This record gives sequence, structure tokens and C-alpha cells, in this order.
Amino acid sequence: MDLSGSNVLLTGATGGIGSTLAARLTAQGARLTVTGRRPEALKTTAEACGARAVVADLAVRADVVRLAGACAEADVLVANAALPASGELLDYTEEQLDRALDVNLRAPLLLSRLLAEHMVARGRGHIVLVGSISGKAATRSTSLYNATKFGLRGFALALRQELRGTGVGVSLVQPGFVRDAGMFADTGATTPNGIRTVTPGQVADGVVRAVRRDLCEVNVAPLELRLLSAIAGQFPGFAERIQARADVDGTVRRMVESQRAHR
Repeated sequence: MDLSGSNVLLTGATGGIGSTLAARLTAQGARLTVTGRRPEALKTTAEACGARAVVADLAVRADVVRLAGACAEADVLVANAALPASGELLDYTEEQLDRALDVNLRAPLLLSRLLAEHMVARGRGHIVLVGSISGKAATRSTSLYNATKFGLRGFALALRQELRGTGVGVSLVQPGFVRDAGMFADTGATTPNGIRTVTPGQVADGVVRAVRRDLCEVNVAPLELRLLSAIAGQFPGFAERIQARADVDGTVRRMVESQRAHR
């Protein structure tokens, strides 16, 4: 599918990765609509790339329905918004659990459902769900985040099969550790055992490539992380021992501490 001239809805547009995605999609000739819950930050992103802005909080269910209604003409959905949701499960309140589940999983699922209906009727469209390598490999102190990203991966892969033959494609883009912007960069944590990082630009390239080629799954991560995540998916017990040696728990703990310090 060609992004040039297509109506594209981008969620999570005010974050570092989101702003890079907005710029890249605009450069591809997309007619872009950006959304986020912070009006001033959203206005800055929209003005920078000449996009339409729709303020919406994806944790508010009525906002998700309103957003879908305002963007019913979208040819492409790029569901990029997500909350960090790292830390021990027992440290979360019920309200915090609900917010993470709503933003990371329910909102992209419902937006896909509501927008896909129009795409199928037109016989043309594409849905890109931005997940994470954490949707393939579980780690300690990320149980909630893992739950949302594992769920998003299962949803994306199944929805792709459901929509086969309709003219609507579904792609899952899964970044590893992203430097310069996004959740991992915001905490200042170091990667376990020196695993390499990727840039927001590489994530944006992965999204564009997924739409153009109708790719099923795009893992935006260095080779070593792609291999480790594949092994973890098949042999979780073995992966648990490897992660302990690589101090993955220490990395996550430092991320959580930094997140708390910035709340």
C-alpha cells in the first residue's frame, strides 16, 4: 500500500518515537491525523508536520470511540501509543492496572475493530500495531507490560488472518531497546550485557516498510536481541536463567526507579 495520499491516523504522536513517526509519515506524503492526550504537546507535533490534531485519552473508553468516529476515513492506522507499565505487579493499584490495559491493549484493539469496518467496506487499508520485543520474551518486573504486548502480538497475528482477502493488511512492528527517545531512553537505563539499541528512525522505517510490503511482523532490533527473543519464546525456562546472568532484572529495576523519580 502506498502511503502517499493516504489518510493516516497516528496514536501516541507526542512521544519521541511518535514525533519521529509523524515526520516520517508526512515525508511519505500521508495526510496525517495525530492524537494524544496533552493538547499543547499535540499542537506542537501537528504544526511541525502540518497534521490534523484530535485530542483523546486512550484510557477513556468514550474518547477511543470518539476518535474512531472522527477518523472514519483513515486508510492506515498506526497504533503507537503505550504506557511503560514496568515494575512489580503488587506495586500497581487497580486503577493503574486498568489504565495500562486500556491504553496498551484495549484501545488499539477497539480502534482496529472500528476503523477496519470502514477499510473493509472500501476494500483498502492497513493497520500497524506497534508492539515490543517484550511481546515475545517475558522478563521479571514487567509482567503487566508483557501481558499487554503478548496480547497485542496475538491479536495482530490473528486479525491479519481474519482480514486476508479483504484488501486490508495488518502488521506488527516490535522495537527492541530504543535510544534517543521513548520509554527506555527516558529512564537513562543501560542495556543488559551491552545489547545494542535502535533509533526512533529505524522504528519509523519499520512502520513504513510494513505498510508498503504488507509485512506480517517486523522486529526492529539488533540480531542478538532477535535471536534471544526467539529462543525465549520457545524455551522460557532457559531464557529465565540467561536473563539472570545478563542482569536483565537490574536493567528493569533501574528503569522502574527512574520512572518513579519522574512521576
